[in-house]
Amino acid sequence: MYDGIVQDLIDEFGRLPGIGPKSAQRIAFHILQTQNFDVSRLAELLSEVREKVRFCEVCGNITEQERCSICRDPRRDQTLICVVEEPKDVVAIERTRQYRGLYHVLGGAISPIDGIGPDDLSIPALMRRLGEAEVREVIIATDPNLEGEATSAYLSRLLTSIEVPASRLASGLPVGGDLEFADEVTLGRAFEGRRSID
Repeated sequence: MYDGIVQDLIDEFGRLPGIGPKSAQRIAFHILQTQNFDVSRLAELLSEVREKVRFCEVCGNITEQERCSICRDPRRDQTLICVVEEPKDVVAIERTRQYRGLYHVLGGAISPIDGIGPDDLSIPALMRRLGEAEVREVIIATDPNLEGEATSAYLSRLLTSIEVPASRLASGLPVGGDLEFADEVTLGRAFEGRRSID
């Protein structure tokens, strides 16, 4: 434990997701020891992000305007909607340059243990969108974990009930991975999703 304000700074960094006590301490000491570190600029950016960044009124992605750049882009395929859990998932998919449709960000996944149900996510907004636009396919791209699977199953039932075609991203073995290190679920999915090598 450090005295006063230094410990307060470490504690604040430690509250960020993915930052443990050791990382928080390293960040705090980096700021303290680096003479040319622009603390004012960091504080200014943090304030600016809080003031200017919001969620897109259409898809829920992050943006500085009412609609994000993807929703404003007329070149995107308006009949495809990829459903993701978080804005960071949009970035990951965009990096592939394989998808040219629109997105819908749920804001999380169904997790009864954490008290998160379907009404806590932007599922009602998705259903309204589907009622207002002609969509030929919804691609469910939730995480391949228990919560993501529960969310996918829930969405699949909803989409079937309104006769909107849906698909789920394939999952399986990563490129460069070894079979011996794959867990049973991943290996099982790889077998289920296998395809012919014609």
